[in-house]
Amino acid sequence: MSKIFVDACLGKETPYTPVWMMRQAGRYLPEYMAVRKEAGNFLNLCHNPKAAAEVTIQPLDIVGVDAAILFSDILVIPDEMGMDLSFLQGEGPKFSDPITCDEDIDRLIGGDEAASKLTYVFDTIKLLRKRLDERGDEIALIGFTGAPWTLATYMIEGQGTKTYNICKKMMYSNPDLLHKILKKVTEVVKLYMEKQIQAGIDVVQIFDSWASAIETDKYDEFSWSYMVEIAEYLKEKYPEIPIIMFPKGISAFYDKVYGNFDVFGVDWATPMALAKEKLGDKYVLQGNMEPCRLYSKEMITESVENIQKVMGSKRHIFNLGHGILPDVPVENAKHFVSECQRVSGK
Repeated sequence: MSKIFVDACLGKETPYTPVWMMRQAGRYLPEYMAVRKEAGNFLNLCHNPKAAAEVTIQPLDIVGVDAAILFSDILVIPDEMGMDLSFLQGEGPKFSDPITCDEDIDRLIGGDEAASKLTYVFDTIKLLRKRLDERGDEIALIGFTGAPWTLATYMIEGQGTKTYNICKKMMYSNPDLLHKILKKVTEVVKLYMEKQIQAGIDVVQIFDSWASAIETDKYDEFSWSYMVEIAEYLKEKYPEIPIIMFPKGISAFYDKVYGNFDVFGVDWATPMALAKEKLGDKYVLQGNMEPCRLYSKEMITESVENIQKVMGSKRHIFNLGHGILPDVPVENAKHFVSECQRVSGK
């Protein structure tokens, strides 16, 4: 029996439009917070396959989504490449040793050596594969990675940023150095995602959370081309595995989107009708409710019905246009899922 979510990603007809939420395993769930507290901190939770599998499955039982997304973090990649990562309470992720020069890149672990260090992620996937198969409800498991550009911004800036001035200074004043970083990260990501597939994931999603930081004329060179390289590497080896691309904030250059992948994630700032017009014939579309609508059941229903009118249950996956926020009431997340299922005929 095929999984409805996988079929939807491949553009096949499905009995209803599946729904999941980015960051669906997270702080809005009291059950998640209990597991995280027991783990001690966020990185401990990522490194504990049993706990990570538990919080991956929680949204299936509590909220009723149609796909599970592996609980992990995009920054485990640079962490295992040899950078010093910490998550500080109230401050987010930080690297104590940001990349500034060739010597810094040369000291990073690359290729299969780095990818092979992420055993806790692969162990989590294997555990999830077993638990999901035992459930017998044909729930798909999504694996993921950050795009090389998004990963590089953290590696260069040392933390999250609103201006990206350090990486963009490198982009314009020393592009060769930035490309050297991006190439090294891309090679690790290819092998990391391949190992995720081998461990048992059904679908790959590549997040480019900081795509909108790059101007139109430079986006393909410094981000999209690397994402496409990863997708094409995986498609050549695993053509049956759907790939979702989610570059946030690039609607101004949808005309320039290309590549061998299956689903395009639409962010909340992009009208779904525009995405359908520009990309709907080439890719299945995912999204794109504004996450803050989750604070109002009335606004949830309005958005879900509007998206359904545009997409009409064809070549579409319901989702938010970015991640769910930590203070969203669980009841509202359930309402979003049930409304998506109602309008699409589940």
